[in-house]
Parts: sequence; structure tokens; C-alpha cells
Amino acid sequence: MNKRDDYLSWDEYFMGIAFLSGMRSKDPSTQVGACIIDEDKKIIGIGYNGFPMGSSDDNMPWNKEGDFLNTKYPYVVHAELNAILNSIKSLKNAIIYVTHFPCNECAKAIVQSGIKKVIYFSDKHKSLDATKASRKIFENAGVETIHLEIDKKEILIRFRD
Repeated sequence: MNKRDDYLSWDEYFMGIAFLSGMRSKDPSTQVGACIIDEDKKIIGIGYNGFPMGSSDDNMPWNKEGDFLNTKYPYVVHAELNAILNSIKSLKNAIIYVTHFPCNECAKAIVQSGIKKVIYFSDKHKSLDATKASRKIFENAGVETIHLEIDKKEILIRFRD
């Protein structure tokens, strides 16, 4: 018998974990996930977008439009920040896999935490000023950014045979 040849690459594996983590988000419009690994390819942090710990998801707004305080934007903790805050060891020289290119606030946290590489899947907000600021922050700090393109359409998780 020969070994399987349809196994996941490291990039597919860690991005898959980021996507799976994003599925924990209760946000009805945007699910973002992040997975941080160390130099030995060990997972050291995972996060998804959601309200701060202890906040009732039923008492907070999920709106994308309207009066600022009645939208989700001033309250949601982004996946990248949650992964950084939930990390189990130093993030020096770590790599973060994230389903969406980080915003400027997350970019600052990524740089300050010591992460040296950002691997992202979606860049749908690339024309926004916040995304342009993120790129400038990363470039200025020497943080490498890589747009991961995956040929697979899906990764199937089978719980039963």
C-alpha cells in the first residue's frame, strides 16, 4: 500500500483551521478566522470575530449600517486580535493565517506582537483606506504578506463513515 497523495499541504491545513475557527462566529454577515503558528508549525493561537468575552450576543447589535453605536463595528473583536490574545506563547517570528486581509487596527496588533508573516485568503476590501493603511504598516515593519490561492474548492470533514 502506498501513502495517500490527496493530503493537505501545510498552508491548506492551517488556512482550513482558520476557516473552521471562523465558523464559530455568530456574525450573520461576516465570519473571519485566524490561526497562528510558531516556527515549528505548532498552533499557538486561534481566534474568530465576535463580541468581547462575557457580552451577550443577544444584547449587542449585528447591524452593518446605521448609527455607529447601533452597528457591530465599535464592539466586535476581530479574529486576528482574538488569536493574539488567546495565544499560548510568545508570537515572536510567528505566522498568522487569516481568512481575510487584516484591517489597520489588527495590522498594528500583529506587528506589535512580533508576528513576521501574514498569510491571507480573501482580499475583498483591498480598495478601502484601512486596508491600504494595513499594507503600509506591514511593509514599514518588515512583515511579509502572502495571498494564499488554494486550488481545492472545499475540505470535507466527515464525522461518520
